[in-house]
Amino acid sequence: MRFVKTFPILLGLGIALGSMSAWGLPNDSEQLIRVQADRSQIDNKQGFATYTGNVIITQGSMKITGDTVTIVMKKGSHNEVDVVTSVGNLAYFEQLQKATDPQPVQAYAVTIQYLTQQNRIILIDRAKVISAGNTTLGEKIVYDTVKQIASVGRATGSQITESRPRVNMVIRPNKKDEMQRAQ
Repeated sequence: MRFVKTFPILLGLGIALGSMSAWGLPNDSEQLIRVQADRSQIDNKQGFATYTGNVIITQGSMKITGDTVTIVMKKGSHNEVDVVTSVGNLAYFEQLQKATDPQPVQAYAVTIQYLTQQNRIILIDRAKVISAGNTTLGEKIVYDTVKQIASVGRATGSQITESRPRVNMVIRPNKKDEMQRAQ
């Protein structure tokens, strides 16, 4: 009986995480969603669920971890997620971009927020993204999953635990044999 009451939240979580596939593998959205946590609080009337204690959410190649993950449903909807927020020291996100990639894109921050309706992932405080050997650091990183545009800079109006007044990027050059194979 408890599963029936929580099914709309779980279904909505599937929709939110499934729409992340614009950033990941095409079949990730078709995979089972697994949520592990020490505790959960689900409020169907208010439209949110909070998972606490070593939270791990996986779907296909996608993984989100944090001390607390909160899922807010779109107003007036019981099966459409509006915002997924993971908080931790540090919260973590990973997902393969292509099946042939040796490593997934990895993202770390104190707060990772996914705005499903805006197709936007926001990393706040000690934000770090590692992709194909390249690293980007900043106080705040905003990534548009549809346009595939990242904005990196200062976080305003937020409590920041580690000031990073400048953007830091490390770009790994292609090795000669990698460049030859690409041609």
